[in-house]
Amino acid sequence: MLQYLVKRLLGLIPTLALVALLVFLFVHLLPGDPARLAAGPDATPETVALVRQDLGLDKSLPEQFVRFTTGVLHGDFGRSLRTKRPVNAEIAERFMPTFWLTVTSMAWSVAIGMLIGTLSAVWRNRWPDRVGMTLAVSGISFPAFALGMLLMQIFSVQLHWLPTVGADTWRHYILPSLTLGAAVAAIMARFTRSSFVDILHEDYVRTARAKGLPETVVIVKHGLRNALIPVVTMMGLQFGFLLGGSIVVEVVFNWPGMGRLLVDAVDMRDYPVIQGLVLLFSLEFVLINLIVDVLYAVINPTIRYR
Repeated sequence: MLQYLVKRLLGLIPTLALVALLVFLFVHLLPGDPARLAAGPDATPETVALVRQDLGLDKSLPEQFVRFTTGVLHGDFGRSLRTKRPVNAEIAERFMPTFWLTVTSMAWSVAIGMLIGTLSAVWRNRWPDRVGMTLAVSGISFPAFALGMLLMQIFSVQLHWLPTVGADTWRHYILPSLTLGAAVAAIMARFTRSSFVDILHEDYVRTARAKGLPETVVIVKHGLRNALIPVVTMMGLQFGFLLGGSIVVEVVFNWPGMGRLLVDAVDMRDYPVIQGLVLLFSLEFVLINLIVDVLYAVINPTIRYR
């Protein structure tokens, strides 16, 4: 296992290097002049030229890329063109609100999704299955921004139960986490049902039932554990999606997280912040996939990595 982990970690280097190159080229293809935006609309051409020189944008693209990669290797993503603060500090400030929003959304969506999926598989083609799959299809089909505005209209504007913006208390997490996790819960429900239906037709499940074991033991001990392997894969991918893809929800609720920071950085053509965030999102996805692979061996001891 240790040898496998070392190989996977070493494999991060070419992956992140390629991502860094693609992101660098992409942000420099964005329309607009960051020097002009930083200097202001009333700045003279001379002032814009000075700002461009101060930001290092007057150098050629290869020189800028070398400067960027050298800084990254030393843990320095540069300074924000908008706030003049280190990119590390900008991201660190916004990381925890996004992280806790993601954890909250993932916790309830996985619990509810797996419960609905399991019940739908056990009572296949009966009313619990039909109700559960109807909810799952609705959760996938309803856009996140529309669901967020609907929840705000009902629970904030009309009922005055919950706040709409900010991340100060646990009450602020309810509406954004429900909005963010709805699609994940729906996907988990459908995926769990599909996996569980296949497991319930396996020989060892029929053998367990033939031995007279209670149905609850058959489902939880023999069925659920074996059905978890493909479900864990989906959980890992969805967690990475939530952590890096909460942009729409953060904009709707004005959430002080990384998604909102990325939107602001794109608006202002803040190259260092965009590059730092995309690299961080890429690293998160790779590490989450590695964790999922390790969990396979925990769930199923017969799996061994070399």
